[in-house]
Amino acid sequence: MRATDADPGYFHKVVDCQWACPAHTPVPEYIRMIAAGRYADAYMVNWASNVFPGVLGRTCDRPCEPACRRGRVEENNGENKGASPEPVAICRLKRVAADLKGDVKARMPVRLPGNGLRVACIGAGPAALTVARDLAPLGYAVTVFDAEAKAGGFIRTQIPRFRLPESVIDEETGYILDLGVEFRAGERIDSMVALLGEGYDAVFVGCGAPRGRDLQLPGRLEAAAQIHIGIDWLASVSFGHVTSVAPRVIVLGGGNTAMDCCRSARRLGATDVKVIVRSGFDEMKAAPWEKEDAQHEGIPILNCHVPKAFVHREGRLVGMTFEIVAAQLDAQGRRQLLPTGAPEVLIECDEVLLAVGQENAFPWIEADCGIAFNRWGLPELDAQTFQSSRPEVFFGGDAAFGPKNIITAVAHGHEAAVSIDRYLHGEDLRQRPPPQFNLISQKMGIHEWSYDNGVSNDDRFKVPWAAAEKALASIKVEVELGFDAATAFKEAQRCLNCDVQTVFEPKACIECDACVDICPTDCITFTGNGEEAELRGRLKAPALNESQALYVSTELKTGRVMVKDEDVCLHCGLCAERCPTGAWDMQKFLFNTAKAGGRDPAQQGVST
Repeated sequence: MRATDADPGYFHKVVDCQWACPAHTPVPEYIRMIAAGRYADAYMVNWASNVFPGVLGRTCDRPCEPACRRGRVEENNGENKGASPEPVAICRLKRVAADLKGDVKARMPVRLPGNGLRVACIGAGPAALTVARDLAPLGYAVTVFDAEAKAGGFIRTQIPRFRLPESVIDEETGYILDLGVEFRAGERIDSMVALLGEGYDAVFVGCGAPRGRDLQLPGRLEAAAQIHIGIDWLASVSFGHVTSVAPRVIVLGGGNTAMDCCRSARRLGATDVKVIVRSGFDEMKAAPWEKEDAQHEGIPILNCHVPKAFVHREGRLVGMTFEIVAAQLDAQGRRQLLPTGAPEVLIECDEVLLAVGQENAFPWIEADCGIAFNRWGLPELDAQTFQSSRPEVFFGGDAAFGPKNIITAVAHGHEAAVSIDRYLHGEDLRQRPPPQFNLISQKMGIHEWSYDNGVSNDDRFKVPWAAAEKALASIKVEVELGFDAATAFKEAQRCLNCDVQTVFEPKACIECDACVDICPTDCITFTGNGEEAELRGRLKAPALNESQALYVSTELKTGRVMVKDEDVCLHCGLCAERCPTGAWDMQKFLFNTAKAGGRDPAQQGVST
């Protein structure tokens, strides 16, 4: 193998949680700040990347957590006494920063003088608000249009208040609108042509995927009054238009929207709520914790039931029939749902909530306005720049590539803002500004370091919940109470500081193998070089995860090379402490993606 080119991309990938986050939030950096009681600093590190720390600390899909190194090393070391290894509670620590930060208004960006350029954002959801947050401080006149009275988009209308209090949405959307953004509430855009005719220099479309999928089965029309589209029903609950529900409710669908529907129905008075999915339980799209929360509240999930018909009597819904299927793999390894031959099942109900997917809808974009759409009804976009076939129009969030999640919408917003900024300055959109990064030694003495490498052996701490009788009695009582400061400190100590990298200097190495002897995970090997596949197999501990790179040195004096398996390294620093020549060093790697205007996050209220 060639010696590792330890460039920013290489070290970035070693920080698995940050690499997995669509917005590339510097996770270990803010977790250390939380452990030090620097909650406002931790909040601002988050705010520069993910824009909505308080919202995401409660509702994020958490792509960072499955990537967390803590889970892998516990699994490989046989810890947790047979229990499933648990990642650091990254999402819930984010909420700690939001809850304990105090007043951060003075740390928000100061708006630069106006540059005379006008940008319209359609929709006040996370993608459009991120565009506004990035462009308004640079002097752009940003106008955000939304049909609703308050900003937030689907954050406000689809996430129930027992998961996300409205005060949190108001606070975090307010930080953005206070940057000098004009918010045109209650104004629905009915014509792209008309909007473009108002002289905006660029338009960002962040209207989400506003149409819930229907399910056309026998009995659908006859029982229409008792059958509701899930996202529309959640919006009606959010605005107080729906305050009660019938006793027996079926929720169809296996995503997070279905979980929100069933838990909301339970709080609105339903005594018999069932979630019914056509797939297997493990194949449901809902996050594992969302399913666990629903089951914790006594809501059963029936899987492998394919809906066949709505049963009605005298114009009223009385139940649904289902075919029982089983999942099997065909010769190509594709999953098939095959009938078991069992008789159809009738499940009685009074109302049905359909949460079987969402679709994009752009009836207000005229066919002749120069914006092309593909056969799925999605805009044809440059996947890197988010620019449409009409150069001044950009898309992001669910409106761009279909339904995803909040953090993905935020990431789209950042990239679209970069594109808009470059487009309006006549620059090449595909030449993306480089990230800001640094790599700084943590040495404070011969064998002393400026960070705490005493990793806790604690299992993941559980977030406390409100009492069930209180939480289930109201749609507005927040279920999760969040960590207190003491528990947050203990959970933060579980972080392995993956951004504090092990950096090797071959010229200083005397090949004493002291680092090999002391490494607790056997991730360091001195051996002859070879092709990667062969080399992985003959390390001290075979490196089986090919998605994580090997760290390979140049040839040493004996002709051997140092090979380190980044996949299971604890970043404990024992190799650097033991090394008699300082060939190993612990160096903190801080990576921040470039934002519109190329400003460093430290200039936007972040103290690192």
